Amino acid sequence: MEKALPENTRVIRVMPNIPALVRMSASVYTLGNNVLDGDTDIVQKLLCSIGYCEEIHESLMDIATALSGSGPAYVFTVIQSLADGAVKMGMPRAQALRLAAQAVMGSAKLVIDSGEHPDSLKDDVCSPGGCTIYAMHSLERGGFRSSLIEAVEIATNRAKAIGES
Repeated sequence: MEKALPENTRVIRVMPNIPALVRMSASVYTLGNNVLDGDTDIVQKLLCSIGYCEEIHESLMDIATALSGSGPAYVFTVIQSLADGAVKMGMPRAQALRLAAQAVMGSAKLVIDSGEHPDSLKDDVCSPGGCTIYAMHSLERGGFRSSLIEAVEIATNRAKAIGES
């Protein structure tokens, strides 16, 4: 990107995401070669005003685009799917959406605040012979985790292709 701009142009590449609309963004940024010390502070203040921000290496920007930039779309699909399952079983849609969204938001906060690995937290929910472990088996059988991993891979490759064009 810097090569296409006049020499000594100060460039900071930023990738926020749509939760910035509610000040819950997961934004990343990478610094160009001509950035001044004070530039970083300004970018951090701006991005922190819309949520969380983290500096990353330029080589990780396409991955971050696929993960935190596109990630909300994946999560919206999870929320809708959970709510659809509850509606199928008889729950009113508005209530199902509220409960699904809150479950996702609370789970994300628990991962962040506890510092525990998500797999450990999942195991805490899965009681032997219980509803959750049966549901997890169904998700595994359907390739749920593999589908999300592949989605990040495909979006990363697409981001790279867009950047090269």
